Amino acid sequence: MALEKLQVLHALDVADTQRYHVRAVVIAGMGFFADAYDLFCITLVTKLLGRIYYHVPGREEPGRLPPRLEAAINGVTFCGMIVGQLLFGWLGDKVGRKKFYGKTIMLMIMGSFLSGLSFGNSADGVMATLCFFRFWLGVGIGGDYPLSATIMSEYANKRTRGSFVAAVFAMEGFGVLAGCIVTLVVSATFQARLGAPAYEEDPAASTPPQADYAWRIILMVGAIPACFTYHWRMRMPETARYTALVARDADKAARDMSRVLQVDITGEPDKVESITRDRGDYGVFSRRFARRHGAHLAGAVACWFVLDVVFYSQNILQEGIFSDVNWVPRARTMSALEETYRVGRAHAIIALCGTLPGYWFTIAFVDVVGRKAIQFLGFAMMMGFMLLIAAFYDSLISPGRRIWLVLMYTFTFFFANFGPNSTTFILPAEIFPAHLRTTCHGISAAAGKVGAIVGTFGFMYAAQKADGSEAAETGYPSGIGVRASLFVLAASNALGILFTCFLPEPKGRSLEEVCGEGAEPTIRDDTDVGDSKILPL
Repeated sequence: MALEKLQVLHALDVADTQRYHVRAVVIAGMGFFADAYDLFCITLVTKLLGRIYYHVPGREEPGRLPPRLEAAINGVTFCGMIVGQLLFGWLGDKVGRKKFYGKTIMLMIMGSFLSGLSFGNSADGVMATLCFFRFWLGVGIGGDYPLSATIMSEYANKRTRGSFVAAVFAMEGFGVLAGCIVTLVVSATFQARLGAPAYEEDPAASTPPQADYAWRIILMVGAIPACFTYHWRMRMPETARYTALVARDADKAARDMSRVLQVDITGEPDKVESITRDRGDYGVFSRRFARRHGAHLAGAVACWFVLDVVFYSQNILQEGIFSDVNWVPRARTMSALEETYRVGRAHAIIALCGTLPGYWFTIAFVDVVGRKAIQFLGFAMMMGFMLLIAAFYDSLISPGRRIWLVLMYTFTFFFANFGPNSTTFILPAEIFPAHLRTTCHGISAAAGKVGAIVGTFGFMYAAQKADGSEAAETGYPSGIGVRASLFVLAASNALGILFTCFLPEPKGRSLEEVCGEGAEPTIRDDTDVGDSKILPL
């Protein structure tokens, strides 16, 4: 029998797109703008850090970060994100989504600012301090994932919910682009003022002392958008779904949403009590959750893990492509600041041509064709392009054909973002019950960052030539080569297609309908729910 829905939840589901929807997208989206800036800007300055702190006099090539240190600087942020996703995901269900929404931004502000103030008596000391501050930056960024996704999904109407959550995540693309623009402006300004020569002309003068300020400014700018977001986050009311279905305060939920929607809504405390009583308070590790949502969680975790393995491993082609098409020439032919400028410009081109369009295609079509269709398409197209690049790799890197490598590489990014990079963020915020929603999103996101560690560092080593010929230049041991690595990544995409089948399609359905909220059996004993009947409330 169909269950009568809470008036406050029904009002949210059928509401037309209003100013509060746009405000919620901007507030949550600006957090993701800052997240992406802080997370990706370190990639733009790692070469500069190597030149400043690890220059060896007399060497033909400029200094570069030792492989283990480069891995640590990037990996420590991912580790912090895993902690933040699990911790704030759990807290979001225990004490509320809004309660810690401002705390994650504060961690990001402090992490960004203090990263730029990294200090030490030696190069290793500066890098250790940088790693410490970037770990806490990662905790704040990680906490933003489950909270922002859940808040937006619980505020949105069911008709355009996917587009709203996708719009929040799409701000990541603008954050990446902003990082590139800031890097271009800072490096170009310093280079114009200092006029540093190329390394091969004067190794010492090619990295002027003032270059140490450039990377610090680039990192510290990430605190600015986060500062603007803090005030508005603190003014947001708690979501009605948490207040009614988890905190069980029906009257407060009705008051908050009456003010937001500007309509009169009745609290219905008796109905809330009935729904929450019949639902029970089962946890993620209960047999009841395993029966109802275990496959969904397994699918969300596996898809996000596979996606991030593939997504973050694409840097194995990046340096070679940038060099082959002369976007980033040999390091010794440039000064440190010119190299930073060219790296920022190359990343900006990829962001404009592949990253940003993919996000906005998702916004346009996610509520038209559905989340699963886009996820299937993205994994399939990434697999196809990676197989093509791997099959014709030797031909594609030859002069005259490199443009095809660039095009296929760009389309791989496009279908990552018009595909699982967006939908793995959206789906966990829709398919789990309200009292476990941020927890499950945090678990899924944390699995993704484990995949990011595997993709970034595992394939960084795996992509080295098997004959060890690159070891002297890069410092990495021999691996299986780029071509074989691409075949492995293509197979990983096939796993993503398989695990997508585990997920339900939430398009056009209320959150309660998708996850069965309020439609639980009246018998709450975990050992005997399989044969019980669903009764009207």
